[in-house]
Amino acid sequence: MEALKLIARIADQQVAISADTVESVVEVEAITPVPLAAPHIAGLAALRSRVLTIIDSYAALEIGRSPREGVLQAIVVTIDNHLYGLLVDEVVDVAAIVTDPEPVHAGLSRGWAHAALGLVEHQDHALLLLDPARIVAGSSALAA
Repeated sequence: MEALKLIARIADQQVAISADTVESVVEVEAITPVPLAAPHIAGLAALRSRVLTIIDSYAALEIGRSPREGVLQAIVVTIDNHLYGLLVDEVVDVAAIVTDPEPVHAGLSRGWAHAALGLVEHQDHALLLLDPARIVAGSSALAA
């Protein structure tokens, strides 16, 4: 099955996200913090007169905090009719990936394992296929 995947880099790891879940890729300059929000919620930003909840992908994957200097890249997804921006270090490419995801046999940390749907092959590299909804849910979903 051929499907477009957006390839991005998070913490020096190239990952894939199904392009059909992606609304757009944007640059975010200003994030307004939200008091008492979950740790993986970086804050809010404006996107074409709409509110975008910014998700710190590092925190959602339990690998620290995203670097927050300068202009940041975010992958915009819609989940349950709400807009979310997933902070990434870099958007690398959009590629047609013809194979179905394979199970992950290597030991992943808890956050990565929670967000992973499997591995896909692209240009002789295995990429972790991530579920944006699981990133938006963050590690709080693991406790439930």
